[in-house]
Amino acid sequence: MMNYNLCSKFHIVRKLFPNEFENNEDYKIDVDNFFNEYYDNNNKRDYLDKVNAGCLYLFKNLFGSSHSFKECTQNNMKVVEYIIIWLSYMLSLKSNGKINNLKDFYNQYIKNAEKYTNHISGVESHYRSYKDLIDKNNYLLNMDMINISKFYESFILLCELNTKLYENVSNCEEYLGKARKFVKKYDELNEKYYDFNDKYSIIKGSPYNQLLSKLSNDYNNLKNRCKYYKSINYPSLPTYSRRSVIRNTLIPLIFVVTAICLRIAYKYSLFGFRENFQKQHLKRKIKKTIKKMNY
Repeated sequence: MMNYNLCSKFHIVRKLFPNEFENNEDYKIDVDNFFNEYYDNNNKRDYLDKVNAGCLYLFKNLFGSSHSFKECTQNNMKVVEYIIIWLSYMLSLKSNGKINNLKDFYNQYIKNAEKYTNHISGVESHYRSYKDLIDKNNYLLNMDMINISKFYESFILLCELNTKLYENVSNCEEYLGKARKFVKKYDELNEKYYDFNDKYSIIKGSPYNQLLSKLSNDYNNLKNRCKYYKSINYPSLPTYSRRSVIRNTLIPLIFVVTAICLRIAYKYSLFGFRENFQKQHLKRKIKKTIKKMNY
C-alpha cells in the first residue's frame, strides 16, 4: 500500500535525478556524496553507476531492514514494482550501448553484485536479499522497458497525492484536480494497451495488467480515504476499455446490418426474377396471338 514513508524516499531520488536532458547534453547528476555508500569500490561514476546507486538507495530504505519493510512498505513486497518503474524510466531517458532492456541491467548490475545479494536478517519469511525481491518479480524483467517507463508519470502523480493527503486530509478538495489528472493518465495507459491491440495485448495476470492493478488499488485506497473523512468523491478509474466496448458493440451491429442488406438484396433479386419471368411469358403469349392472326 502506498504511503507517506514510501513516497518520501522516491521524492528524495527525484530531486537528485533530473527527469529530462538539457540541450541534449549528458546528465549532470551531483549525487556522489549522497549515494557514496552505494557505489562499487572503484572510481567509476558514469550515468549507469549513478542510476544503480539510486536503485540501491530505494531498496535499502524500503527493504533494508525489518523496520523499513514494516514502516515504508507495510510488509508489501509488490512495492518492488514501483522501484522497477522508476528504474525503467531512468534507463529509458539515456540510450547507451550496454543496456537495451531490464535483463541487461539485471545481468550487469544485480545478478552477482554483493550489495544486491547480501543477506537481510529479520525478514527471511518474506525475502532474503534485494536480488531475491527482484527475482520474485522477475516477470517485469521480460516486459519492454519503454512500456514500463510509461507508468512513471502516473506513479509520481499518485505519490504526490498520497504525500499531500497524508500531511492533511483536508487537502482532498484542493487536490481533486490532480486526482482527475491521474485518472486521465491511467485511462490512457488502460486504453493504449488493452486486448484490442494485438501488439500490446492485455490478458488477466499479464505484467502490464498487474502494474495497472497496483496503481488502481493504491488510488482507490486514497479515494476511499477522502470519501470517508471529507465526503469528497474522487473520480473512479475505468474498469474496461472504451475502444473494446465500441468494438464489441459494432461487430454485432455490423452483422445485423449485413443480414438486413442481404435480405433486401434477396427480395429484390426475387422480384427481378418474377418480373423477368412475367415479361418472357407475355412475349410468348403475344407471339402465339400474332401467329393465330396470320393463319
